[in-house]
Amino acid sequence: MTLEEQKQEEEMCRTIEVVSSGKVAAVKAAGDEFTGEEPYIPPLNFSMVDNGIFRCGFPDSANFSFLQTLGLRSIICLCPEPYPEANMEFLKSNGIKLFQFGIEGYKHFSDHVPRNQNFYIFLEPFVNIPDYTIREALKVVLDVRNHPVLIHCKRGKHRTGCLVGCLRKLQRWCLTSVFDEYQRFAAAKARLSDQRFMELFDVSSLKHLPMSFSCSKR
Repeated sequence: MTLEEQKQEEEMCRTIEVVSSGKVAAVKAAGDEFTGEEPYIPPLNFSMVDNGIFRCGFPDSANFSFLQTLGLRSIICLCPEPYPEANMEFLKSNGIKLFQFGIEGYKHFSDHVPRNQNFYIFLEPFVNIPDYTIREALKVVLDVRNHPVLIHCKRGKHRTGCLVGCLRKLQRWCLTSVFDEYQRFAAAKARLSDQRFMELFDVSSLKHLPMSFSCSKR
């Protein structure tokens, strides 16, 4: 092998490796010296929704280095609990604005109904998804001055899935595609009530708002 061929082979061998442990992803070039730096760890269920729009579960300190690479301007939190102090410090140090739209987590209807050992209730989990809250959160998502924006709830499945699903309706996706995307993240924990909410959500009052990002029909 000539020296030139050896150089070409070495160049081709420089690859990006994804080292996964659960949701841990580290990016490095093969052959680079170990620097001891922390790997970039995306939050649970992290994904890109559209240009400048991302979704995930609740990020913690292990995810901060990864989030910095996104250059976020804002975060939309759909949980009602006070935002953790460590997360607030991260937002302040990176100039990220927090929009919090508290939506209560899912509770089983059976938790509120008396029962005995011979009586079991198998009902759709009870949840009151606030139409107004989703509508206000969508206004933040649609405003490109807030981009790049990250949407999250606790697990990045239900509340986040409903908000993204309503955004998809504005983007003129068919319901089949909206539900397919929702189920991809919710998996075995998909809720019929969520899908019903997305189906009935009226986007007509939001259609006047500009959308300078992708508006593709699926």
